[in-house]
Amino acid sequence: MNTTIVAAASASNHSLLIPEIPDLFWGTVGFVVVLLVFIFVALPRLNAVLDARSKAIEGRIDEAKHAREEAEAVLERYQQQLAEARTEAGRIREAAREDAKRIRAELVEAAQAEAARVVAQARTQIESERDSAVQSLRAEVGSLALDLASAVVTEHLATDANAKAFVDRFLEDLQIEHASEGRVQ
Repeated sequence: MNTTIVAAASASNHSLLIPEIPDLFWGTVGFVVVLLVFIFVALPRLNAVLDARSKAIEGRIDEAKHAREEAEAVLERYQQQLAEARTEAGRIREAAREDAKRIRAELVEAAQAEAARVVAQARTQIESERDSAVQSLRAEVGSLALDLASAVVTEHLATDANAKAFVDRFLEDLQIEHASEGRVQ
């Protein structure tokens, strides 16, 4: 088949590499038409699509930049609030420590006051009981002393004046004796 084309071309004195004038003219017209359609129809549409795509990409880049700036601002506010919260927490902890110290001091003071009150009340009660024991003991000792004195001396102390004088002397002797024993111990 190749040989038939070559044979036909050589018979017409026509070269395969160099086209004839009508083929060259119509080929150029077709090329120009296609070129004009491409330049006036396809190229503007292609440029419009590329421009729209470019604008969309630029818009997304701007949105991303804006979102990034906003995120950085939010992060900065968050870090600032976190720092403020930490400062506030430290202040609250310090205030709580001071309150705890103050409350502890108040409790210690109240406990000391209560202890002093209890001690004073105990001393008062002991003093009262000691006084009542001394009075009871005086009456008892006075009675025993009268009985003993009556028996030993064979003196009858029937009158109140004699009995009272005798008891007072005996108690004075006991107090002197008790005082001397307290100093020895």
